[in-house]
Amino acid sequence: MTDKASSRAGETGAVAVLFEDGDVLAVCKPEGLATIPERAGRADSLLFLLQAARGAKLFVVHRLDKEASGAILFAKNAAAHRFLNGQFERREVAKRYTALAHGVVEEDRGVIDRPIRMYGSGRMGVDEARGKPCVTAYEVTRRMRGYTLLELRPTSGRRHQIRVHLYSVGHPIVGDRRYGDRLIQSSFPRLMLHASEIGFRLPSGGEMTVSSPPARTFGGVLESIESGETSGE
Repeated sequence: MTDKASSRAGETGAVAVLFEDGDVLAVCKPEGLATIPERAGRADSLLFLLQAARGAKLFVVHRLDKEASGAILFAKNAAAHRFLNGQFERREVAKRYTALAHGVVEEDRGVIDRPIRMYGSGRMGVDEARGKPCVTAYEVTRRMRGYTLLELRPTSGRRHQIRVHLYSVGHPIVGDRRYGDRLIQSSFPRLMLHASEIGFRLPSGGEMTVSSPPARTFGGVLESIESGETSGE
């Protein structure tokens, strides 16, 4: 049986809780907040905020880019951590993202199958010879003048995978200052990448699909583009 949870479930501090049971906590990460501390001694991370609010240890299962928003899972005990990690390692977790890309993506749907690896300063890039296999399926959900709204389903989970794949085919994600023209990208208030859905098996049994509607900031950028207030040029 498949269950579904949405952002109405509650809040932990300023972070919306999407789903929770005795083993798993799923929340909606705000954009601009790192999943874990970026440097030793720093307290500004989602993990720190959640643990401080709850007074309990949480285990990191996976991460979202600091600039992105959306659904993310934490384990509440070591056994659940091992169980969920195994699903990610075996690529059994179904992930869906929403992204706004620069330019008009002509094909209604497709697959980007290009290996990537890390270069200097943490930047990732396509490398056909030395990169690790990466596959991202996409489907166009809306076309706007100069932009395309996409639903993406990565079957692998490399760092910056979706950002690099779209950049490599000439359609960088709107607001991505690392991959794209920095001057143009800086005119947008956020990276337009949101983790919309994550499907996994619960340690207690059964399947769960957690959904997270795009943040208000995401919708605000879409509205600005559609009204012509933001051109990115």
